[in-house]
Amino acid sequence: MSWAALELEEVDLGDQRRNRRLIQLVERLADNPTASIPQACEGWSETQAAYRLLRGEGYDEQDLLEPHRQRTQQRMATHPVVLCLQDTTELDFNGQQSEGLGPLSYEAQRGMYVHPTYAVTPEREPLGVLDAWMWAREPKEADGSRPGVKESERWKEGYERLAELAPELPETQLVYVADREADILDLMIGARDRGTPVDWLLRAQHNRALPNGQKLWSSVRETPELGELRFTLPAGRRRRARPVHQQLHAQRVALSDRQGGEVEATCMIATEIGAPQGVKPIEWRLLTNRSVETLEQAAELIEWYRARWEIEMLFGVLKEACQVEALQLGHIERLERALVLFLIISWRIDRLMRLGRQVPEFQAELMLEPEEWQAAYLLAKKPVPDSPPRLNDVLRLIAGLGGFLGRKSDGEPGVKTVWRGLLRVMDFADGVKYAKQAQGN
Repeated sequence: MSWAALELEEVDLGDQRRNRRLIQLVERLADNPTASIPQACEGWSETQAAYRLLRGEGYDEQDLLEPHRQRTQQRMATHPVVLCLQDTTELDFNGQQSEGLGPLSYEAQRGMYVHPTYAVTPEREPLGVLDAWMWAREPKEADGSRPGVKESERWKEGYERLAELAPELPETQLVYVADREADILDLMIGARDRGTPVDWLLRAQHNRALPNGQKLWSSVRETPELGELRFTLPAGRRRRARPVHQQLHAQRVALSDRQGGEVEATCMIATEIGAPQGVKPIEWRLLTNRSVETLEQAAELIEWYRARWEIEMLFGVLKEACQVEALQLGHIERLERALVLFLIISWRIDRLMRLGRQVPEFQAELMLEPEEWQAAYLLAKKPVPDSPPRLNDVLRLIAGLGGFLGRKSDGEPGVKTVWRGLLRVMDFADGVKYAKQAQGN
């Protein structure tokens, strides 16, 4: 059974043929994520079936996501702590004629927004996409205001959905992790009023006034230093990997809820010292419901916040590997359905990379079909093992096909070289499958 058939086994779109069509379409798109839907499908009849699925009635994008969400929840249940990362990304469909799109950062741009919840472990193993809210902005009114639901509601709704999920995972501590846009007092009040069933860790955006008249950030900086932390900042866009040395300060504070009550929180500030010349020092100001009294507790929260990068990886795969901004489906509802499928595919690519790094002895056959890992060896002109190899060994071969050099100083391959290599491997694996079928006939 293919990975897509296993992942989407519980799909229920009201018709078994439709269920099978969904699994087949995900397999096709995963085999060649940069291709258009007609290019990914095998023949015109299959292409027509894919378009019917994306415009069909009686179900929506959440129904397409549901089987993956269930699998994600099952994986979450096996871990003591799961980080639930939330963020928003904009998709630029400027120049396309799809109905229902709206303005983006610039009013003249046309596109939409995607706001998923991405579940990962503290060790950064991607577990899956729990939900994905998508919308298009309304054009601004003459007075500059924008009608419709405030986008800040997405962050509060995200916490509420996790709070509803928490009782179903009694052995797993959920942690809501988000960037500056989630620094919303109403979110913290809602968590408090629910009894904080899910921990929250937010990057602070507002330098709030405290009851004693001091400002939040200056008050925290005046506390005794909690300790120092060192880690390696990974390479990013226009940024090389480099070591980081930070000083940590933390303080338990009371934030006014504007109704005479208070929200208890910890504010932690991590400030880089000794940054390279010409490089802006890294400073993170974080808010959390959790208490921080020791350096170990502070370091744990820093690691959890740094894991937020995984959702950026997901967005990178979605846009660069799957090239979703090239989709031309005529209507936003069809785009939403296609985007859910590509989110699942992006998760799988990210998961392949992370498991290969974190669990070196993980067997390749648990994530790849035999023809896929065999294709990696054939394309790399390496002897094909008689038994399934380690996933890490296969991923390094795949990444090598995508441009990874594998030098000692290069470390482990990144997601970009993995998905580039996967494109070649999937094409070749299809040829291997056809050859086997022909021999069987």
